[in-house]
Amino acid sequence: MLYALIYDYVADIAERRGPFRPEHLALVEEFRNHGDLVAAGALTEPLDGALFIFRGDSPARVEEFIDRDPYVAADLVTPRRIRTWTVVSGELR
Repeated sequence: MLYALIYDYVADIAERRGPFRPEHLALVEEFRNHGDLVAAGALTEPLDGALFIFRGDSPARVEEFIDRDPYVAADLVTPRRIRTWTVVSGELR
C-alpha cells in the first residue's frame, strides 16, 4: 500500500529551515534506505509544501516520520495530512 504525506510549510520556510535541514534530510535518507520512503521533495514555485510517498502495510511508519521530523518539531510545518494513494499508472505500483 502507498501513502502520501503532504506538508504545508510556513510562509518563511526558506529563511527558517536552515538549522533543521541537515537533520531533516538525514531522516529522509534513513527512511529511504530502510525501504519505507519511495520519493520525497518540496513543492516549489512557490515553496509552500512537500510531498512524501511511503510504502507500507499501515501508516504507522509515516506517523513515526512525522513524530521524528525536526521541521515538525520546529513548527515549520503547518497542516499535514496522510492519504492512501492508489496509483493507476507509473512505476510505483
